Amino acid sequence: MQLRLKPKRHFPFVARHPWVHSHALSEDGAGLTVGQAVELLANDGLPLAKGLVNPAGKLRVRLYSFDGQEIDDGLLHRRIDAAIARRRLAGGADAGGGERLVFSESDLISGLIVDRYADTLSVSFTSAALATRRATILNHLRAAVAAAGTPVRGMMVSMDEKTAKFEGCDPFAEFVGEGQPATSYVENGLKLTVDLSSGQKTGGYLDQRNNHAAAAKYLSGRRVLDVCCYHGGFGLVALSKGAASVVGVDSSRAALENAEATAATNGLSGIEFLQGDCFDVLDGLHGDGERFDAVILDPPRFAGSRHQTASALRAYHRLNASAIKLLPPGGILVTCSCSGRITAAEFAEMLGEVGRASRRDIVILENRGAAADHPVAVSCPESRYLKCIIAAVM
Repeated sequence: MQLRLKPKRHFPFVARHPWVHSHALSEDGAGLTVGQAVELLANDGLPLAKGLVNPAGKLRVRLYSFDGQEIDDGLLHRRIDAAIARRRLAGGADAGGGERLVFSESDLISGLIVDRYADTLSVSFTSAALATRRATILNHLRAAVAAAGTPVRGMMVSMDEKTAKFEGCDPFAEFVGEGQPATSYVENGLKLTVDLSSGQKTGGYLDQRNNHAAAAKYLSGRRVLDVCCYHGGFGLVALSKGAASVVGVDSSRAALENAEATAATNGLSGIEFLQGDCFDVLDGLHGDGERFDAVILDPPRFAGSRHQTASALRAYHRLNASAIKLLPPGGILVTCSCSGRITAAEFAEMLGEVGRASRRDIVILENRGAAADHPVAVSCPESRYLKCIIAAVM
């Protein structure tokens, strides 16, 4: 089956971008079934790529082949093998640790994210079309991960409700194999536990693990405020590396209970937790005259689409402006954004505006991104999503 683009809509796909939205097509794909392979044509009939269609989704087609290859089991298996092999370019795997093995568009398998937590996989589908090929993907994953030196006991396989609504399908969650969804692994020297059946994203935040360690180097001996701390990643690592004390803030009671348990498991003291909205807590601490030597901001995604970028930048401005009110001259600010629609340049410009409005000088010490197992596809700039700035506030 072939689908034709509207006039002058072919440019992203000549550049190998994998997403074809419904508004770019000259036909609605009536009569097609979810997961059916289609060929994408320019308006003049020139073949561009092959993909899988989802007639119920606004993201109508995900492209997997730009060189004529058929989208069959063999292609999917080769892409999984190549993704795992890329993670081994820098050395062998830590069998007891965590890593991202497949990162959707960045590994040329749009709609599939696979994280490994020791001997358990979290397999997240974000494409209803690709999920129709779930059986062959899971079977090959188990064999490929074991062949790479990290045998798998169990897999949590899911599509969350928000993604399913966007894809026009039903959500699903199933644990396959041995073990259980609550699994333990080691990261930055700490023993962590993540519940793959209820945690954020694919369970933890593996993309930030190197940033946790990098930030901790600046926090020794300091009183630290960790805002949107989730399971305590930044704050707990900082405490284990010599921070004087940590206050962790999150809106989720379950996340804070996990952080408290992790602190106890690892014998860490000097940390307390506050449950509440990040904006309200920051305003309240300022009103109470509190001061911290360092503030960490790791909020959830503020911009889910390009239409939300302006409001997201305003939210980042408000959050960072509130944070630096709590810092003395020479204080450390660690500020993050996981909104893929916000570029690194826009995020840095926002921070500059915060400095000007607050009449404070902000000096960037490190400008960081996601861990190396979260690669970036040049053809899909949205895959460069994570920004982490470590700065001194004067």
